Amino acid sequence: MKYNNILVQQESSTATITINRPSKLNALNKDTIQELHEAFKALDKDKKVKTIILTGSGEKAFVAGADISEFANFSEKEGGKLAAKGQKLLFDFVEKLSTPVIAAVNGFALGGGLELAMSCHFRVASDNSRMGLPEVSLGVIPGYGGTQRLPQLVGKGRAMEMIMTAGMIDAEKALKYGLVNYVVTQEELLPFCEKLAGKISNNSPVAISHAIKAVNAGFKHDSNGYAAEIKAFGECFGTADFEEGTTAFLEKRKADFPGK
Repeated sequence: MKYNNILVQQESSTATITINRPSKLNALNKDTIQELHEAFKALDKDKKVKTIILTGSGEKAFVAGADISEFANFSEKEGGKLAAKGQKLLFDFVEKLSTPVIAAVNGFALGGGLELAMSCHFRVASDNSRMGLPEVSLGVIPGYGGTQRLPQLVGKGRAMEMIMTAGMIDAEKALKYGLVNYVVTQEELLPFCEKLAGKISNNSPVAISHAIKAVNAGFKHDSNGYAAEIKAFGECFGTADFEEGTTAFLEKRKADFPGK
C-alpha cells in the first residue's frame, strides 16, 4: 500500500514505521492516523514480522502533537467524536496489537505524540527528547488516552503535575519517572531498538501476544488481570510454539518457533 505521511520498511523480522511529516514536526492529522492504522493492521497480519519499531522522521520530533488546525473550530460533539475515533483507530489499536511495538522517541513527543508513544508496548528515547501533555494550555485536555496511560506509567501525582502544568520533561527525567525504558544518543536510537527487537523476535510470537493481552487486562477496571493470565497461560499449552519451546529446551537446542 502507498502512504503519503508514513514510511514502512522491513528488515528480517523487524518492521519500522516512520511518521514522515518533517515540515509539521510529524504532527498527527486524520490522514496520518488512518495511514498508521492501516500499516499496523497489515504488519500485525504478516507472520514474518515479529516486532515493530515506531519513530518520527528527522532529529527534532517523534510527533510534536496533533494537527490543531484540523479541530480548532470543532463543536463539543465533534470533539468527542474526534477523540473516540482516534482512540479506536490508533491508540487503543496499538496498545492491543499482538505484535510488540517499540516507540523510538527521537526529539519532541508532545500531546498526541506522547499519547502515541505511551500506547506502544514500551519506549526508548534519544537524549534530546522532550515529552509532555500541553493540552490544558490550549483549553482542552489530553483526548487520546493521556489522562489514563500517563498515571499508569509515572504515578498519579507526577501525571497530575505534568498535565496541569502543561510542561515538558527531558529524557533523563522521563527515565527516572519510568516513562521510558532507556535513554541513548540520537545515533544509537534505532540500532538500540533494533537490537531489542531482535531479542524479542527470538521468542514465541504466540506467547508474546498472550502476554500482551494479560498485562493489558490488569489495567482495565472491568477485567481481572489474574484471571486473564490464567486463561492465557492455559491457552499457550495448546500451541505449536509451546510444543517446540519445551522440546527444544529438553533437547538443549535453540527453539525454532512456528508462530502457531
